[in-house]
Amino acid sequence: MSLLRMVGRPMLASIFVGGGLQSLRRPGDVAPAAEPVVRPVTERVAVLPDSTEQLVRLNGAVQVVGGALLGLGRCPRLAALALAVTLVPTTLAAHRYWDAQDPSDRDQQRIHFMKNLSMLGGLLIAVDDTGSAPSLLWRSRHAARDLRHDAHLVRRSVRATARPAAAAGGARARLGV
Repeated sequence: MSLLRMVGRPMLASIFVGGGLQSLRRPGDVAPAAEPVVRPVTERVAVLPDSTEQLVRLNGAVQVVGGALLGLGRCPRLAALALAVTLVPTTLAAHRYWDAQDPSDRDQQRIHFMKNLSMLGGLLIAVDDTGSAPSLLWRSRHAARDLRHDAHLVRRSVRATARPAAAAGGARARLGV
Protein backbone atom coordinates (compact mmCIF):
# COMPACT_ATOMS: atom_id res chain seq x y z
CA MET A 1 0.00 0.00 0.00
CA SER A 2 1.35 3.41 -0.87
CA LEU A 3 2.10 6.01 1.77
CA LEU A 4 -0.65 8.26 0.42
CA ARG A 5 -3.26 5.54 0.81
CA MET A 6 -1.94 4.58 4.23
CA VAL A 7 -2.28 8.18 5.46
CA GLY A 8 -5.22 9.38 3.35
CA ARG A 9 -7.72 6.61 4.07
CA PRO A 10 -7.70 7.07 7.86
CA MET A 11 -7.93 10.83 7.41
CA LEU A 12 -10.99 10.45 5.17
CA ALA A 13 -12.50 7.83 7.48
CA SER A 14 -12.06 9.81 10.70
CA ILE A 15 -15.05 12.10 10.21
CA PHE A 16 -17.33 9.12 9.58
CA VAL A 17 -16.20 7.26 12.69
CA GLY A 18 -16.68 10.38 14.83
CA GLY A 19 -20.02 11.34 13.31
CA GLY A 20 -21.25 7.75 13.37
CA LEU A 21 -20.43 7.38 17.06
CA GLN A 22 -22.29 10.62 17.77
CA SER A 23 -25.35 9.31 15.90
CA LEU A 24 -25.20 6.01 17.76
CA ARG A 25 -24.92 7.63 21.18
CA ARG A 26 -27.44 10.44 20.75
CA PRO A 27 -29.76 9.82 17.79
CA GLY A 28 -32.31 12.21 19.26
CA ASP A 29 -30.01 15.15 18.50
CA VAL A 30 -30.07 14.34 14.78
CA ALA A 31 -33.56 12.85 14.36
CA PRO A 32 -35.50 16.13 13.97
CA ALA A 33 -33.21 17.30 11.17
CA ALA A 34 -33.33 13.86 9.52
CA GLU A 35 -37.13 13.63 9.54
CA PRO A 36 -37.75 15.39 6.17
CA VAL A 37 -35.41 12.96 4.43
CA VAL A 38 -36.33 9.83 6.39
CA ARG A 39 -40.08 9.84 5.75
CA PRO A 40 -39.96 9.67 1.93
CA VAL A 41 -37.25 7.01 2.06
CA THR A 42 -39.04 4.75 4.57
CA GLU A 43 -42.26 4.98 2.54
CA ARG A 44 -40.47 3.63 -0.53
CA VAL A 45 -38.14 1.09 1.13
CA ALA A 46 -40.14 -1.30 3.29
CA VAL A 47 -37.18 -3.06 4.95
CA LEU A 48 -36.01 0.11 6.72
CA PRO A 49 -37.22 0.81 10.26
CA ASP A 50 -40.06 3.34 10.61
CA SER A 51 -38.51 5.12 13.57
CA THR A 52 -36.30 8.03 12.60
CA GLU A 53 -34.06 7.45 15.62
CA GLN A 54 -33.54 3.81 14.64
CA LEU A 55 -32.66 4.85 11.11
CA VAL A 56 -30.22 7.46 12.44
CA ARG A 57 -28.61 4.76 14.60
CA LEU A 58 -28.41 2.40 11.62
CA ASN A 59 -26.80 5.13 9.53
CA GLY A 60 -24.35 5.83 12.36
CA ALA A 61 -23.47 2.15 12.71
CA VAL A 62 -22.75 1.87 8.99
CA GLN A 63 -20.58 4.98 9.20
CA VAL A 64 -18.59 3.64 12.18
CA VAL A 65 -18.02 0.22 10.62
CA GLY A 66 -17.36 1.63 7.15
CA GLY A 67 -15.03 4.29 8.53
CA ALA A 68 -13.10 1.75 10.58
CA LEU A 69 -12.74 -0.59 7.61
CA LEU A 70 -11.67 2.23 5.30
CA GLY A 71 -9.22 3.58 7.87
CA LEU A 72 -7.67 0.15 8.42
CA GLY A 73 -7.53 -0.59 4.70
CA ARG A 74 -9.81 -3.63 4.98
CA CYS A 75 -12.26 -3.90 2.06
CA PRO A 76 -11.60 -0.22 1.36
CA ARG A 77 -13.60 -0.05 -1.87
CA LEU A 78 -16.70 -1.61 -0.32
CA ALA A 79 -16.31 0.52 2.81
CA ALA A 80 -15.99 3.70 0.73
CA LEU A 81 -19.12 2.74 -1.21
CA ALA A 82 -21.09 2.16 2.01
CA LEU A 83 -19.91 5.51 3.37
CA ALA A 84 -20.86 7.26 0.14
CA VAL A 85 -24.35 5.77 0.34
CA THR A 86 -24.78 7.00 3.93
CA LEU A 87 -23.37 10.43 3.15
CA VAL A 88 -26.10 11.35 0.67
CA PRO A 89 -29.07 11.27 3.10
CA THR A 90 -26.90 12.71 5.87
CA THR A 91 -26.03 15.71 3.70
CA LEU A 92 -29.58 16.21 2.47
CA ALA A 93 -30.94 16.07 6.02
CA ALA A 94 -28.35 18.06 7.92
CA HIS A 95 -27.34 20.78 5.49
CA ARG A 96 -30.48 22.03 3.81
CA TYR A 97 -29.10 25.49 3.10
CA TRP A 98 -31.92 26.22 0.66
CA ASP A 99 -34.41 26.12 3.56
CA ALA A 100 -32.40 28.40 5.88
CA GLN A 101 -33.89 31.86 6.45
CA ASP A 102 -30.96 33.57 8.15
CA PRO A 103 -28.25 34.56 5.60
CA SER A 104 -25.35 33.63 7.91
CA ASP A 105 -26.95 30.26 8.70
CA ARG A 106 -27.54 29.72 4.98
CA ASP A 107 -23.86 30.43 4.27
CA GLN A 108 -22.74 28.02 7.00
CA GLN A 109 -25.06 25.27 5.75
CA ARG A 110 -23.88 25.83 2.17
CA ILE A 111 -20.25 25.46 3.30
CA HIS A 112 -21.08 22.20 5.11
CA PHE A 113 -23.07 20.98 2.11
CA MET A 114 -20.10 21.63 -0.19
CA LYS A 115 -17.72 19.98 2.32
CA ASN A 116 -19.87 16.86 2.28
CA LEU A 117 -20.01 17.00 -1.48
CA SER A 118 -16.20 17.10 -1.51
CA MET A 119 -16.05 14.11 0.85
CA LEU A 120 -18.44 12.27 -1.46
CA GLY A 121 -16.03 12.91 -4.32
CA GLY A 122 -13.14 11.54 -2.26
CA LEU A 123 -15.17 8.46 -1.39
CA LEU A 124 -16.04 7.87 -5.04
CA ILE A 125 -12.35 8.07 -5.91
CA ALA A 126 -11.66 5.56 -3.12
CA VAL A 127 -14.36 3.26 -4.52
CA ASP A 128 -12.53 3.26 -7.85
CA ASP A 129 -9.04 2.91 -6.33
CA THR A 130 -7.71 -0.59 -6.89
CA GLY A 131 -4.55 0.02 -4.88
CA SER A 132 -2.28 -0.56 -7.90
CA ALA A 133 -3.77 -4.01 -8.42
CA PRO A 134 -5.74 -4.63 -11.58
CA SER A 135 -9.48 -4.41 -11.17
CA LEU A 136 -11.73 -7.43 -11.62
CA LEU A 137 -12.99 -5.97 -14.90
CA TRP A 138 -9.42 -5.60 -16.21
CA ARG A 139 -8.51 -9.11 -15.10
CA SER A 140 -11.62 -10.63 -16.67
CA ARG A 141 -11.05 -8.81 -19.97
CA HIS A 142 -7.43 -9.96 -20.11
CA ALA A 143 -8.34 -13.52 -19.13
CA ALA A 144 -10.92 -13.59 -21.93
CA ARG A 145 -8.35 -12.22 -24.39
CA ASP A 146 -5.82 -14.82 -23.29
CA LEU A 147 -8.41 -17.60 -23.71
CA ARG A 148 -9.24 -16.39 -27.22
CA HIS A 149 -5.54 -16.32 -28.04
CA ASP A 150 -5.03 -19.85 -26.69
CA ALA A 151 -8.06 -21.14 -28.60
CA HIS A 152 -6.69 -19.59 -31.79
CA LEU A 153 -3.31 -21.32 -31.23
CA VAL A 154 -5.01 -24.67 -30.61
CA ARG A 155 -7.10 -24.26 -33.75
CA ARG A 156 -4.00 -23.46 -35.81
CA SER A 157 -2.03 -26.39 -34.42
CA VAL A 158 -4.94 -28.79 -35.03
CA ARG A 159 -5.22 -27.59 -38.62
CA ALA A 160 -1.47 -27.83 -39.12
CA THR A 161 -1.28 -31.39 -37.84
CA ALA A 162 -4.60 -32.58 -39.28
CA ARG A 163 -3.57 -32.37 -42.95
CA PRO A 164 -0.36 -34.40 -42.63
CA ALA A 165 -2.11 -36.89 -40.35
CA ALA A 166 -4.97 -37.29 -42.84
CA ALA A 167 -2.50 -37.72 -45.69
CA ALA A 168 -0.54 -40.31 -43.72
CA GLY A 169 -3.72 -42.14 -42.81
CA GLY A 170 -4.88 -42.16 -46.43
CA ALA A 171 -1.49 -43.47 -47.59
CA ARG A 172 -1.55 -46.21 -44.97
CA ALA A 173 -5.05 -47.18 -46.05
CA ARG A 174 -3.98 -47.42 -49.71
CA LEU A 175 -0.96 -49.50 -48.80
CA GLY A 176 -3.10 -51.75 -46.62
CA VAL A 177 -0.95 -51.32 -43.55
